[in-house]
Amino acid sequence: MEYRNLGQSGLRVPVLSFGAGTFGGSGPLFSHWGTTDVEEARRLVDICLEAGVNLFDTADVYSAGASEEVLGEAIKGRRGDVLISTKASLPTGDGPNDWGSSRSRLIASVEAALKRLGTDHIDIFQLHAFDASTPVEEVVSTLDGLVQDGKLRYIGVSNFSGWQIMKSLAAAEKHGMTRYVANQVYYSLVGRDYEWDLMPLGKDQGLGALVWSPLGWGRLTGKISRGKPLPEGSRLHETADFGPPVEDELLYRVVDALQVVADETGKTVPQVAINWLTGRSTVSSVIIGARNEEQLRQNLGAVGWSLTPEQIGRLDAASSVTAPYPHFPYRRQEGFARLNPPIAG
Repeated sequence: MEYRNLGQSGLRVPVLSFGAGTFGGSGPLFSHWGTTDVEEARRLVDICLEAGVNLFDTADVYSAGASEEVLGEAIKGRRGDVLISTKASLPTGDGPNDWGSSRSRLIASVEAALKRLGTDHIDIFQLHAFDASTPVEEVVSTLDGLVQDGKLRYIGVSNFSGWQIMKSLAAAEKHGMTRYVANQVYYSLVGRDYEWDLMPLGKDQGLGALVWSPLGWGRLTGKISRGKPLPEGSRLHETADFGPPVEDELLYRVVDALQVVADETGKTVPQVAINWLTGRSTVSSVIIGARNEEQLRQNLGAVGWSLTPEQIGRLDAASSVTAPYPHFPYRRQEGFARLNPPIAG
């Protein structure tokens, strides 16, 4: 397993990490992801650690905290062998302080997560969304205090826009507080929006990307292709509205290219899609999920080999879309591009 620094921090993380969204399995969304219990989770953790995958990602909203509880039980007795990443800020109830990133909410959320996980510290703690109702100074000072107390080791964000991240980083730098080093983002061959603003920001500010949904919300599993209907058992029937939309033609174009590369390499479509992501700029780790041992072992096969430059170029071309304003002039006009050279994937 390859290990990379998380952004400009000294923390080394595996290029593949495991997403525990399938642990617990309750609620309208997460019950369709998976219903992994503690015994099954222990087996999946065993397989991950055997392969060198020691980073496990969860959140307080995953199955209403059950994901953290199951993960905590699954790693019991081997806390020193694993890194835990979790998130908070999204609503967990209907009360006035059951959502957001206020000092009160963050302290309570961290304490609750520590209890569910059965640990005294969280290795990577991320804000699950930007809270426009709380001053960024309050947020960063609270997180800095939790880091100083030893309850959090590293901090980051998820689902933030570029300006929201920069405002937060500026506040932390101004007051000499702990900076974000992680940005957990959606990024896939059918969803390359990360590249417009967040990738250049990450490179400039030292944020390492932790990539979620690398298979485009289940679209790049190899089960969907041109002229082939969505399989009856696909979770997309129930969860497609929760994820980012993808135009059919873009999906089919990408899947066609993936299949060609898969045939050339002897790998599967999802393995090729994940491998492509591991070569992208600023990516520290790609979060893979699995409902069972077979899926996990297949996803672990996405690393340990390399795509050729020609294969990468083919996938880049198939997944390319017109950049939104103000980015498209910099991508299409030489004068603009000279001022802001594009970042190589």
